[in-house]
Amino acid sequence: MAHVLVTDDEAPIRALVRQILEAVGYEVSEAADGAAGITLLRTHPVALLITDIFMPGQEGIQTIMDVRQHFPQMKVLAISGGAKRSSINMLPEARAFGAHGTLAKPFTRQELLDAVSAVLAQ
Repeated sequence: MAHVLVTDDEAPIRALVRQILEAVGYEVSEAADGAAGITLLRTHPVALLITDIFMPGQEGIQTIMDVRQHFPQMKVLAISGGAKRSSINMLPEARAFGAHGTLAKPFTRQELLDAVSAVLAQ
């Protein structure tokens, strides 16, 4: 199965995504923000980057733009709970900047698996 990098500033979210994906056979790496994720990608390329949008340090939109520039074949799934906390929903912008798919938090196990499969199939 594919190798996935999960970039999210919330350790419990990273752990949950890892647990769900590893249970069905994906290999999963983690990074706490976009800059750490890009650094990791330079030495350990993956098939799919799952990135949160709102993170301290390098946030998700910049991370998506960096991936599009340096790793143009890599698939990207943007996740965000921003619309649930405020009136800001950046998931449409994530698509505009190159994400192949989006997923709003909170999501179910099946919603995550379906989104990952759909993005990897593109």
